[in-house]
Amino acid sequence: MIHILVADDDKNTRRFLRAVLEAEAYQVSEAENGEQALEILDREHIDLAVLDIMMPKMDGYEFTKILRNGRNDLPILMVSAKQLAADRKKGFLVGIDDYMTKPVDEEEMLLRIKALLRRAQIVSENRIVIGDIALDYPSLSVTGHGQTQTLPQKEFQLLYKLLSYPGQIFTRIQLMDEIWGMESDTGWETVTVHIGRLRKRFADWPEFEIVSVRGIGYKAVKKV
Repeated sequence: MIHILVADDDKNTRRFLRAVLEAEAYQVSEAENGEQALEILDREHIDLAVLDIMMPKMDGYEFTKILRNGRNDLPILMVSAKQLAADRKKGFLVGIDDYMTKPVDEEEMLLRIKALLRRAQIVSENRIVIGDIALDYPSLSVTGHGQTQTLPQKEFQLLYKLLSYPGQIFTRIQLMDEIWGMESDTGWETVTVHIGRLRKRFADWPEFEIVSVRGIGYKAVKKV
């Protein structure tokens, strides 16, 4: 599930944005200011932030500057009552990805959010990060817990596919066709063997789990 952070000092605005986003099946966390928003980012995985400019303690500009200075590429949609071109320019200069003025059009906001999420996926499609674990497709490696494991190609592709769509169930045939190819003479039992190897390899890694769905196939479950 996509997790969106809403940072705004107005309670009614946060309540409105939460309702709109949850109606689209997004998970939502709320912050009253930039400091709270940073605290949430430290303990939760966030896919996108929707934030106001004018907030106490730390405003939206400062929040964005801190993230960008730390090389954090979190997609940021700034939603503000400020309508001057100078305000929008300042937002883009500090590193936001998009800007909307209040009152927002719900449908337009959702379309902008989907576009930002799609763009972020394209940029990061060769890498998956789960907590402190990183899967790097070009090197077929998984890094975490002070070690880097380079996996056999099919094992890595299988794990990468499952973790790219956490919670989604894939049948053995689907996985077989996509990773080994429809023309392969290898039986679907090969998927079961590779799943077993992955489970053994990452048995002590609590960040994710590969779950069997009886009579259907497998799914990956993120634990962070």
